[in-house]
Amino acid sequence: MIVKPTNQLKQQQSQAQIQKLAMTQKMQQSLHILQVNSTDLVDFLREQALDNPLITIKLTADHPDGSSLSTHANQLSEDKHQAFLAQLPAEKISLFDHLIEQIHLNYRDTFLRTLLLYLVGYIDANGYLTLSVETAASQAGATEVEMLDALTLLQQLEPAGIGARTLQECLMLQTERDNHAPDIAYLLLEESFDQLVNHQWEPISQRYQISLSDIQVIFDYIQSLTPRPGTAYSLPMAQFIKPDLEVTLMNGKLTLGSTRDWQPQVNFQQKYYDRYKQVADTELQDYLTARKAEFDWLKETVEKRGDTILRVGAEILHRQANFFYQQTHPLMPMTLKEIAKALDLHESTISRAVNQKYMRTPFGIYELKSFFTQGISQHQTDGGSNPISNQAVKMKLQAIIDNENKQQPLSDQKIVDLLDKSGVSISRRTVVKYRDSLGIPSSSKRKRY
Repeated sequence: MIVKPTNQLKQQQSQAQIQKLAMTQKMQQSLHILQVNSTDLVDFLREQALDNPLITIKLTADHPDGSSLSTHANQLSEDKHQAFLAQLPAEKISLFDHLIEQIHLNYRDTFLRTLLLYLVGYIDANGYLTLSVETAASQAGATEVEMLDALTLLQQLEPAGIGARTLQECLMLQTERDNHAPDIAYLLLEESFDQLVNHQWEPISQRYQISLSDIQVIFDYIQSLTPRPGTAYSLPMAQFIKPDLEVTLMNGKLTLGSTRDWQPQVNFQQKYYDRYKQVADTELQDYLTARKAEFDWLKETVEKRGDTILRVGAEILHRQANFFYQQTHPLMPMTLKEIAKALDLHESTISRAVNQKYMRTPFGIYELKSFFTQGISQHQTDGGSNPISNQAVKMKLQAIIDNENKQQPLSDQKIVDLLDKSGVSISRRTVVKYRDSLGIPSSSKRKRY
């Protein structure tokens, strides 16, 4: 026999489902609040304030968003104003506007200028043309010869290298316009580009009857050119880093605190609440109760976010004290799992707490997650081992390569041997991985003549 649920049972089940859904949404929002950076947190809180008349978000006087500055801005010191302004990027004209301005200034209103303006619309942020001459001519109703003429004029604009279709062409355009370019640099780029960049210089030397040292000079010159000429006209970022924590060093003692100057305050509209709390309207009272509960939860969650970040920062400070005391700023091996265990938190919580969160120190600003590094076994003279961070190993590798004979650069295996002698045992494959992460080319490409 099938027993149909009563209306009361249905209502209980429905309420339970609604409560469970609400809890899930709150949990998701709580995780979101912990994970976002300071700028995104402000945006999120403002969205909440728009939906809840009992919530106001107050930003302190030196927050970059002028629309929400407090009335105490005049109390900021002149030095603080200057420090703030120094972090703001200078205004720049966009690459698109820069090109359009040159075209209108230098060319009459003809069909050729129309083609020029058409091509500008297909220049990417790096300054490269993103469609072929054939396609451009077909779409613009021009012949390929007319479009090539327009492209030639485009490539004469500033910055040098603009309108190139390949890296090779970009470097050739810059070299062509540089009166100080080495002899035959343009010719090598045009006829022997692949061999040149891949350090296959012996055939080039024989073909053009020049020495390897001459090729070295040309190669050094080419490295001074920009592969992305358009980026010089990139618009500035709308935000800059706002540290969550600050470390100070006074009398040999480290002190950690939250940078309250960047933290938004979640305030309650008490007068608004008191006024409407007196109204004899059940629906209104239910609304006020629900909105106040939202405020209480939001304020508690934001405060908990700050406390969690501060706890994680304190544990980092404790475990990475040498980073702050020593001039070389060495890092000890440290994992998310270790911090999670020490603070009795979940590893995913630590991951969210360090992502896009920054610490201001006397010698720079660092993302919290940059303090986490895996350990590698380091030999000791007594036969034991002591862990060393992979960041420290990279520093050793960098130092070895910096001090090598550039005419006879060290192979990866030789670097492995030298590291082993210093007490660090890693594989050749790991050396290659670390070398690539540091932007260091292979020995054949490091060789100088």
